[in-house]
Amino acid sequence: MALYAGEFERHATQITHQDAFLPSLPAPFDGFRVAQLSDIHLDEFTEPYFLRDAVAQVNRLAPDAVFLTGDYVTHEIGTRKFAIGAAWQCAGILKTLQCRQVYAILGNHDVMVSGQEVTRAFTSNGIPMLINSNLPLERDGARIWLAGLDDAVCGQPDPDGAIPASIRHLPHEPIVLLCHAPDYANQLAAHPAGQAVALMLSGHTHGGQVRVPYLPPLYLPPLGKVFIEGWFHPGGMQLYVNRGLGAVGFPFRFDCPPEITVFTFRAEPRSA
Repeated sequence: MALYAGEFERHATQITHQDAFLPSLPAPFDGFRVAQLSDIHLDEFTEPYFLRDAVAQVNRLAPDAVFLTGDYVTHEIGTRKFAIGAAWQCAGILKTLQCRQVYAILGNHDVMVSGQEVTRAFTSNGIPMLINSNLPLERDGARIWLAGLDDAVCGQPDPDGAIPASIRHLPHEPIVLLCHAPDYANQLAAHPAGQAVALMLSGHTHGGQVRVPYLPPLYLPPLGKVFIEGWFHPGGMQLYVNRGLGAVGFPFRFDCPPEITVFTFRAEPRSA
């Protein structure tokens, strides 16, 4: 069982295809495809070759954008210096993504190592880091908004900074939010900024990582105990929780394979 969980399932990446229906999505974005990668945790347990393979899989999918939702490194076994070096290595590998639009946020482990250093590694490799900020994604004269929050567990998330009143509820300009910790959605749902979000993408939980049948997950992190994997609708917000690529605590995955998610944005449900 340990051999299977540590060597086979931990490397058996599953590509999950999801339709994401965004209210008031402008017509040029109908069919826009986004790949989500999360919780890489290089180099503690996640080998560089495994990340390179994930990048190659994303490149073959040829998405219109790639969203990276945090926890690129871990600081549990090695030194902080080792983890910072892993951040640069991780960013260097992610730089080989062939998509022109790649955006990232920080996770709790990144902040614990050094949010400043992880951000510097990514921006130096041409990957913007959205920390309580936003930017427009434009296509054929239309636009949607991509916002990113600082980590809710170890950072200082600022919904008003990420989603200011000036971009809320604009006609045909929905907001997609990147937020590492999914349970923060419950707080966002009560905030005017959160109420303007059409879709929130998270990671953090690893889907439970080790899920023995008929038993609860062995470990779930803070702000990752309610929304564990897949689709949820807290307060009317659409939330998707990605299972991530890597592992923490121990190098095992069981009944919970690593995940690359590919979203296709849709303006409205399509009949079968």
